[in-house]
This record gives sequence, structure tokens and C-alpha cells, in this order.
Amino acid sequence: MQTIINALASGFYISYLPAFVISFKKNTGAGFLGTLLAVPFVFLLPQDFILYLVFLLAFWVFAVWICKRARLGGTYKGHDNPRIVIDEVAGYFTAVMFLPRTWPYLLAAFVLFRTFDTVKPWPVKNFDRMPNAFGVVFDDVSAGLIANILIQLFMIFTRQGAF
Repeated sequence: MQTIINALASGFYISYLPAFVISFKKNTGAGFLGTLLAVPFVFLLPQDFILYLVFLLAFWVFAVWICKRARLGGTYKGHDNPRIVIDEVAGYFTAVMFLPRTWPYLLAAFVLFRTFDTVKPWPVKNFDRMPNAFGVVFDDVSAGLIANILIQLFMIFTRQGAF
């Protein structure tokens, strides 16, 4: 069971890839790859507003549970182990919620999400400081939410509609 949890937490071990290539840096790019992993799955997510919201809430709970189990299993020690990337997937799914599934929007969500996840403005920083699985996941969720709000505002102000 722990092997399955570790596989899910690490994005099916995609987060291990950068460590082999860039072993001398703290920020190895695992978060970038975890986010990139989420992109093709967006096309499989529900398009209905309510179904997407239900899916997203369930995925957040699932991600927190996986993160907690992975940390308790002892493989991924530390506050926010870079090998855990399910939080990046949750953050990106949040960043693209209710957006058109076209490449410009998916790319904008990707760039903004990665930026806010890296820079950690308020409230992202507050969640990042929480020493538990909820904080690990919800710093990314809040970064995704900020990215989504900015894109929704762009759509409103350019009269492209929102939601």
C-alpha cells in the first residue's frame, strides 16, 4: 500500500527525474514536472460546473490524505518534500477550474500558478508555513486560486466572459 501512496504522491515517480539530472540544486524542478504532469489530465476532468467543483473538492481531500500518508510512511520526510508533487497537480487543477480548455488559457494558468507557487505571496506563504499535509497541499491550491482569479478577471475585462 505504501508503494501506491508513494507513486501517487510523487506523480508516478516523475519527481525523481530531476534529482538524477540536477542533484546539486535545492530547487530541482520537480514541482514544474508535477505541474506539467497535470496538464493532459485537464482534458479528462468534468466540464460541468458542479461536477468540476465536486471533483476538485474531492481531489483536494485526496491530495491531503496522500500527502499525509506519504510523509507518515517515512519516504518523504521534511516539511514540504520536493518529491511530493500531488500538491502541484491539485494546484494546477485549481488554476484551470472553469476556464476554457484551450492552450492559451492552460498556458496562462500554468505560468501564473508556477509563479505564485514559487514567489509565495499572501496567503500562499501562510499555508506554506503550516507544518502539516494540509499546508503542503493548500499552499499550491491557494497559488492556483490566485492564478484562476486573475485569469477570470482578464476574461471579464476583455469581455470574453467568465465561468
